[in-house]
Order: sequence, then C-alpha cells, then structure tokens
Amino acid sequence: MSKDLTKKAAEMLLKGATLLSEPCPYCSGVRVMKEGHALCINCGREPEKKEIQVEAFQITEQTEIDITLGKKLSELSKELEKETNHEKQQQILRSINLLIETMEKLKSKQ
Repeated sequence: MSKDLTKKAAEMLLKGATLLSEPCPYCSGVRVMKEGHALCINCGREPEKKEIQVEAFQITEQTEIDITLGKKLSELSKELEKETNHEKQQQILRSINLLIETMEKLKSKQ
C-alpha cells in the first residue's frame, strides 16, 4: 500500500467518501467510493466500467388480466349507457359489479 494511495483515500474520506464493504475485485483490498468512483487503497485500481443493460418492461400475466378486465369494464359501461331496456341494464350492472369485485380481489392478492 503506497503512501500516495493512503493519502488520497484519506482525503476522499474527509470529503465525504465512504468505505465499501465489497473488496477490490483485483486484490481484495479495501475500497473507498466518492461520486461513483471506487478506489482501491491497496492497488489503486478501479473496476472496469460495464454497461448495464436495462431489460424492457415486460407485461406480466397479472397486468394482462388487469388490462383485459379494464377493457371489458369500459365496454360494459358504454353498453349500459346506450341500453334502454331495464332488464338488460340490470344484467349489465351485475356484470359490471362482478368485474369490479374480481379486480378488487386481484389487487388485494398483490
């Protein structure tokens, strides 16, 4: 461990850097991190920067069910608005209530 590295690490710590719990991947030495830069006190190396690939948002099965139920609820609402027959209105309302109950049950399981 060189005096220069020790001095640099001490300066970094005084300026708000933190000690990392993960050892240096090259020599297993202690590392200090400041503003996203990790410096090994032992060997002076920083890990290579690697591109982190962010996976595209994937629609889960649960989300697909929520979307389908939401569409169905919207369709039934439009149908109810146009319907003039009282009995058919009641059937549509029962269907809407069942959809809402199902959606609430699914949300409570999440």
